Amino acid sequence: MLTSLALIFLVGLSLAAICKAIKLPRIIGMLITGIVLGPYVLDLFDSSILGISSELRQIALVIILIKAGLSLNLKDLKRVGRPAVLMSFAPAVFEIVSCVIFAPIFLGVTYVEAAIMGAVLGAVSPAVVVPRMVQLMDEKYGTDKGVPQMILAGASLDDVFVIVLFTAFVGMAQGKGVQVMAFLNIPISIVSGILLGVAVGLLLAWFFETAYSHNHHIRNSVKVIIILGFAFLLLAVETWLKKYFSVSGLLAIMSMAMALSMRSAKEVVTRLQEKFGKLWLAAEVILFVLVGAAVDIRYTVNAGAWALLLIAVSLVFRSLGVWLCLLGTKLNQKERLYCVIAYLPKATVQAAIGAIPLSLGLPCGNIVLSVAVLSIIITAPLGAICMDLTYKKLLKQE
Repeated sequence: MLTSLALIFLVGLSLAAICKAIKLPRIIGMLITGIVLGPYVLDLFDSSILGISSELRQIALVIILIKAGLSLNLKDLKRVGRPAVLMSFAPAVFEIVSCVIFAPIFLGVTYVEAAIMGAVLGAVSPAVVVPRMVQLMDEKYGTDKGVPQMILAGASLDDVFVIVLFTAFVGMAQGKGVQVMAFLNIPISIVSGILLGVAVGLLLAWFFETAYSHNHHIRNSVKVIIILGFAFLLLAVETWLKKYFSVSGLLAIMSMAMALSMRSAKEVVTRLQEKFGKLWLAAEVILFVLVGAAVDIRYTVNAGAWALLLIAVSLVFRSLGVWLCLLGTKLNQKERLYCVIAYLPKATVQAAIGAIPLSLGLPCGNIVLSVAVLSIIITAPLGAICMDLTYKKLLKQE
């Protein structure tokens, strides 16, 4: 495992630095590292690290979501409330509909299998989007109109919506029929996640404040450890309660950080943001290298030109969905274009659920995984490059 970690950090950072030097996003170097060194090409990673790959990716995602929550402001979210809510489901719906229409024509699958494929493709990647929105908030690009806050909130809710739909469609493909409870779990998961996160965040703020008032100074590094402990606990709660009702653990984590930020002194929040920013330097490498390692490059050969065409068409539908969500807002054409670009990348969710239909023995398993892998390879670099190259041109710095 130690050799694998050494390769992840040293090769991942080296290729990231090379990509940065040639004006490409660092994420591309990290993804290439994972693909090349992973089990489907050179197979240099130890099986022990691959066995806990999903947990390590989740830890990395937790770190950046906490930093995002600490950077969010409730006033900003209220200001962009309606389009943020619409962007949490409308673009995904447009993409799923496009797959249901065109996948049977292009790939010869059934309508239910096409819906499964659409649900796999429909999620925007928080791993790619969230760090860039946090960067925009730090650099004050687009913040006067709440652009990064809106994208951050919408992208976080988008995954909850899509994963619940994916579970429902897979159940239908297995002959379980339409389960109404599966669709009711969407609002339940979102609301319960937010309420649980806010409660924990307020509790932590009270604890830190009480300790300070009694002259028990808690170092910021210790606060980071405590916050991480509660974040991991929130993910565990999601698993514990899964049989009874849905709770979005990742949404709870971001809500916890946001509530903590609102009830804490500004200088404390700033220091915590800095601490989590430093943690993200290591977590980012682990996240994207292991996402790359989860990509089975062999399935891109099976996908073919029709799969490429399907991905292109679904991105057009998705972009139309984002554009419609922004009608009636104060955003100008350039800002709306940036929102469309920010909703292109796919990586984390596709790597996590793309292989599930195959593992369940569904007839569409191979083609769904092939399209999922191809979508990661195309849209993750494309979205990252476009976001990095355009944000200074399309967004106004406050």
